Amino acid sequence: MKISVFVPEHGVIEAITPPFRSFNTANEFLTAFGKKPIFEVEYVGLQEYVEVGNGEYRVKTDRLLKDVETTDLLFIPPTLGDTLRGINANQEAIPYFKSLHDKGSRLASLCVGAFLLAETGLLNGKKCSTHWAHIQEFKERYPEVSIEDGAVISEHENIYSSGGASSLWNLILYLVEKFSDRETAVLLAKYFALDIGRDSQSQFAIFRGQRNHGDEAIQQVQDYIEKHYEDRMSIETLANLTNLGRRTFERRFKEATTNTPLEYIQRVRIEAAKLFFEASKKNVTEIMFDVGYTDTKAFRDVFKKITGLSPIEYRNKFARVGVDF
Repeated sequence: MKISVFVPEHGVIEAITPPFRSFNTANEFLTAFGKKPIFEVEYVGLQEYVEVGNGEYRVKTDRLLKDVETTDLLFIPPTLGDTLRGINANQEAIPYFKSLHDKGSRLASLCVGAFLLAETGLLNGKKCSTHWAHIQEFKERYPEVSIEDGAVISEHENIYSSGGASSLWNLILYLVEKFSDRETAVLLAKYFALDIGRDSQSQFAIFRGQRNHGDEAIQQVQDYIEKHYEDRMSIETLANLTNLGRRTFERRFKEATTNTPLEYIQRVRIEAAKLFFEASKKNVTEIMFDVGYTDTKAFRDVFKKITGLSPIEYRNKFARVGVDF
């Protein structure tokens, strides 16, 4: 899989190097476990050497953007300071972004890199994330884009974007997991001492693909489930949120998400439990209660059905401990 990291003029070095380093490190983990490295990572730019920041750094690109006929995933990092200056300095890149997307490439903007991505027009009518401090500016410049205020990750088909600053790591880890496996993403999080999906509104990023259905009533129920997963909830309660009858609600929910409401609740609760097992020292019973279960056997059975592992096996495999690499 070809990963290209665009090095923008006036780019932010702290956002340019993370995707490059992360996918290369993911290859190292894959190799260490007897698997083939699957990522080819490169820097691309408008020039062979690109000055980033305010001239403090100079990055050598592997290829010129104009020579990239195709790539599987293109990262668009942010520029430093005035966004209009960044847009003007990188205006030549905009048609190439659009051309690559038209050929099937996935695009991922980091932080205010969303401004460069929005210049293509590809975000019109779609949802997007950017740095919270630039949301109003973004709304004014791109009124046809639906900005997700406070979101850490946004995804629409094959276009991704992250929120501000360190949120880029959430998107990187999500994409590493998406294109390799969860084990590699968790190891990467340990290696770089990151929280994978914690303290963010993208705690349930695994379900992002089930949000592209356009049924706003069902999306509201998904939001409710993900915010209140630890509470008791009935199908009737969820149906009432939509002002639909139970049978109509269940049918529309399944059509929109491919899960029944009960399956979706279970998946959200187990995803929350996985995160607790990875990052906390709570015991199985405590976590069971924290995610809305009261029956130990039911919790263990559902957990194993969804993850393929018992709670203890999952903790032993993924709990955050020191990693020597």
